[in-house]
Amino acid sequence: MIRVIHTDGKVAEWTFPADPGSVRTARTFVRSQLRAWGLESLGDVTALLVSELVTNSLQHAMGPIDVRLVRPTEPFDGLLVEVSDPLPDLPHERAPRPEDEGGRGLYLVACSARRWGTRPGATGKTVWFELAPPD
Repeated sequence: MIRVIHTDGKVAEWTFPADPGSVRTARTFVRSQLRAWGLESLGDVTALLVSELVTNSLQHAMGPIDVRLVRPTEPFDGLLVEVSDPLPDLPHERAPRPEDEGGRGLYLVACSARRWGTRPGATGKTVWFELAPPD
């Protein structure tokens, strides 16, 4: 079951089950929220990166996946996106080889985001990224 935590004001948060269908649903919710905030131009890259991080969580962690968006303030200081799961192990970016079938999620985040990182939580971890203002 999807749980909407908050979608008013400056922050939008959802909790998704550890289910493959959650990847598509997370993309849809993120795009919808960005439209509501007038940030459609960030929709494609945000949806792609959220898809990668939610997929990583599904592959490595059992349990709910939280997605959080923090709306930028004026002047535009960047869209913050966080994906959290209950696995405490912090992921590391690696350079995938051309023949590798996986391992590109964090690489895509690192290439597309202005900044990104990880942090441990009380019961798991969060991977976050920040997108620069649209041109």
